[in-house]
Amino acid sequence: MMQKARIKLTSPDFSQLTEISKRMSDVAERTGVKHSGIIPLPTKKLIVPTRKSPSGGGTETYERWQLRIHKRIIDIEADERTLRRIMRVEIPESVHVEIELKE
Repeated sequence: MMQKARIKLTSPDFSQLTEISKRMSDVAERTGVKHSGIIPLPTKKLIVPTRKSPSGGGTETYERWQLRIHKRIIDIEADERTLRRIMRVEIPESVHVEIELKE
C-alpha cells in the first residue's frame, strides 16, 4: 500500500540541510518511487538587537545578531521499505526532521 509522506527539514546550517535533503531524494530515486523534489521554503530570520555599551553610558549603539533558519520539504509516495531507508539516513543534531504520513 502506497502512502504519502511529507518530510520537513529545518536547520540553521544551510550546507548540512542541503546535503541531507539531497541524500533523502537520492534514496527515493534509487527505490523508484514518485517524489516531488526539494522544495525550499522562505528562510526565517531571527534578529536580536543588543546594546554595545555594557553600563548604559555613551551613545546608543547596537549590534544586530541574526539567526537564519532554512526549511525544505520533500513529498514522497512510498511504501514502508522506502521510508525505512530514508529513516536510516544519518542526520546531524543541527537538522530537525519531521515526517508526516498521509493516506
